[in-house]
Amino acid sequence: MSTEAAQKNSHQKQSMAFQAEVKQLLQLMIHSLYSNKEIVLRELISNASDAADKLRFEALANGALYENDSELKIRIAFDRDARTLTISDNGIGMSRDEVIANIGTIAKSGTKEFFNALTGDQAKDANLIGQFGVGFYSAFIIADKVTLTTRRAGASEAVRWESAGEGEFTLEDADKASRGTDIVLHLREGEDEFLSDWKLKSIIRKYSDHIILPIVMKKTEWKDGAEIATDEDETVNKASALWARSKNDITEEEYQEFYKHVSHDFENPLAYTHSRVEGKQEYISLLYIPGKAPFDLYDRERSHGIKLYVKRVFIMEDAEKLMPQYLRFVRGVIDTSDLPLNVSREILQSSRDVEAIKAGSVKKLLALLEDMAENKPEDYARFYKEFGRVLKEGPGEDFANKDRIAGLLRFASTKADSDVQDVSLKDYISRMQPEQDAIYYITADSFSAAQHSPHLEIFRKKGIEVLLMSDRVDEWLLGSLTEFEGKKLQSIAKGDLDLGKLESDTEKEIQKKIEEEAKTLVEKIKQTLGEQVKDVRVTHRLTDSPACLVSDENDLSGNLARILKSAGQKAPEAKPILEINPAHKLVKRIEAESAEDVFANLAHVLFDQALLAEGGTLEDPASFVKRMNSLIS
Repeated sequence: MSTEAAQKNSHQKQSMAFQAEVKQLLQLMIHSLYSNKEIVLRELISNASDAADKLRFEALANGALYENDSELKIRIAFDRDARTLTISDNGIGMSRDEVIANIGTIAKSGTKEFFNALTGDQAKDANLIGQFGVGFYSAFIIADKVTLTTRRAGASEAVRWESAGEGEFTLEDADKASRGTDIVLHLREGEDEFLSDWKLKSIIRKYSDHIILPIVMKKTEWKDGAEIATDEDETVNKASALWARSKNDITEEEYQEFYKHVSHDFENPLAYTHSRVEGKQEYISLLYIPGKAPFDLYDRERSHGIKLYVKRVFIMEDAEKLMPQYLRFVRGVIDTSDLPLNVSREILQSSRDVEAIKAGSVKKLLALLEDMAENKPEDYARFYKEFGRVLKEGPGEDFANKDRIAGLLRFASTKADSDVQDVSLKDYISRMQPEQDAIYYITADSFSAAQHSPHLEIFRKKGIEVLLMSDRVDEWLLGSLTEFEGKKLQSIAKGDLDLGKLESDTEKEIQKKIEEEAKTLVEKIKQTLGEQVKDVRVTHRLTDSPACLVSDENDLSGNLARILKSAGQKAPEAKPILEINPAHKLVKRIEAESAEDVFANLAHVLFDQALLAEGGTLEDPASFVKRMNSLIS
């Protein structure tokens, strides 16, 4: 067989199986979203709009892709006799390979994460769907068969895709004079409302009024008691850039629907900011804070961010240079007059205009969050639960706004002894004791470990509030955020504890006396432990525990060292300091022990217990067990 014949044969009608995950997705679509059938039209129109945006972008470098037809539009048509609904666009279209890649499979990474995220709760699962860019499959909610015919701009061959949504699809060559995509929905029984001119237009105006492209339908007129389509086109939507309109002319519902269009989310946004900047830089921004975190929020490598337009022309999706990483959850559009239409990602990296737009947008978003925190605390609590850990990356990334970001952060503390992070640094400072000059905190790898740390004992006794930090990002945060409003942030597990004026002269005298009396014991334990410790000393942190480990002032904390190790990174070796409580029964027992081998076992058990209490792992668990067995027996 010749190459030409083989190629022709390969493009004859063929059946192909859906990716396994798509089969699951189709079932989820049909059964979970059936109560909200109108979203079918919204999703397919949104996809058609994206296809037009992509054509505009590619045509900047190759104007021939317009094929002498630069008037982009979306057409909706229905046929009552055939019971079909058709959504057509003259956008970029797809090649055969793109059809297989985009429709035969879930065309995004994260398929595994998607199905892991499913809860079994249909309402919650439905909200996940938009995050994965799979809105096309919503067509099967109202259709028992879908036929898609498409030709990529600049190509001569078209392809027809067809499926009943039951596990396989067919592909075959097709004839299509114009570029773009036609999607024909063969409606299920009982879906006749989608064969109504009035109903379709009301859905378009409700969900897709903001689409920049004109969405056209044939005008209808009543004749002999029946509604008849004419040959005259009618633009159903406003077909203007929503963000370019005056805020007074935009309804709350329109803002919400536009968010769903740009974010592919099914829920309303939590908040948004819409602003027009004029002067040295001219741009419009419409930025949204989602109500729910996407599944891949913590994948810093994933493309994310803002749609960039230049003079209303779509240029780029996920323009990450317009938003810092710690605000990567923000969605929306920025439209500027100060960039060239052929702007590239490389140009964005070095553009002063982009830096100015980014700085202005960040200030708008921080102001939006500050307003929410002050005036809508319930909404802010919801926001912080979803995005607080990402916001904590801010002080290390954005020095210019470090103090503003710090003011937005929330933490758990010993005041409520709850893992809910609702204490701001301002709250903490307002409750500080009169003689207190530092903001005290402790880090641990879990809230429970922080809450029950022996380091807290003296602070609980004196009624001094301590922030309980157990997010991994907290260690990164504290490397950048060392003070707030003139108050130093101080770890209660690092360095020599000095409570300053919070301790009376009498308490300090007693401490000195205890240190003098325990000198011999301290030296003996230090010699016994040898290279395991940097030092041994008397503690004033403990009231109930026999011992604890602390890090030297300039060393990594034990928690940070463990985080680096678990991430496969080599942490600088830093030996801990063992602090002992001479008043504790176990320490008195050690002091009274005369047998060298028993003393050594007790000293090592004391160290190992202190290590376990702060969430560390034993280097030699077998020796620990052997010593414990020896002491018990």
